[in-house]
Amino acid sequence: MSDDSSTPHRKVLYGRRHGRPLRKQRQEVMETLLPRMKLSAPTEGAKLDPASLFDMPKRDLWFEVGFGGGEHLAWQAEHHPDIGFIGCEPFVNGVSSLLKHVQAGGQSNIRVVPDDARPILDALPDASVGRAFVLFPDPWPKARHAFRRFIGPVNLPRLSRVLKDGAELRIASDDPQLQRWMLEHTWRHPDFEWTARTAEDWRIRPADWPQTRYEMKANEAGRVPMFLRFIRKSRAT
Repeated sequence: MSDDSSTPHRKVLYGRRHGRPLRKQRQEVMETLLPRMKLSAPTEGAKLDPASLFDMPKRDLWFEVGFGGGEHLAWQAEHHPDIGFIGCEPFVNGVSSLLKHVQAGGQSNIRVVPDDARPILDALPDASVGRAFVLFPDPWPKARHAFRRFIGPVNLPRLSRVLKDGAELRIASDDPQLQRWMLEHTWRHPDFEWTARTAEDWRIRPADWPQTRYEMKANEAGRVPMFLRFIRKSRAT
């Protein structure tokens, strides 16, 4: 996911939408499961009602931007059946991977957005999300592409608006340049507080944060992931 900060009213989606052709089983879950789980952005200006997104009432709503292969989202949904999840991922192969996890695990508390996360964020009410995840996003390493990084000056206000007071924003990367970028921008944003007190707080992945394929690849390549957790400050202060 990414933003074009030079054209704030135009949402441009960068990155691939398709990879290798889907195998038969992957195509089948796209045809059978996705229609039941798909969430589309409402017309411009309309708002989503989180309470209406799921068959059963949920005590909270969590949001993942760019869920990749879906391992993390499926794990969280399985371990928190009383929470509703929205996951956004425009890469078709990633969506099909998540659906295979759901087919195996039977999670019914996920709504899938096979598209840009930003219109969905814009349609959610203020202070409606209890936790948000942006894990191992594309680093866009070239300087001229820095504005495409999701965590930055354009999207942090979006996240701040929808997050509840005290809600957690979890972000991760194995790219040193992006790590510095995300830490600096989020740490400097007045609505967020970094929770780390020691180096272990950002070096060691918490127990309720399952490993993704991207983290596994990073470890195999000798890259060191950074796990950052921020709290949305109280609006009263």
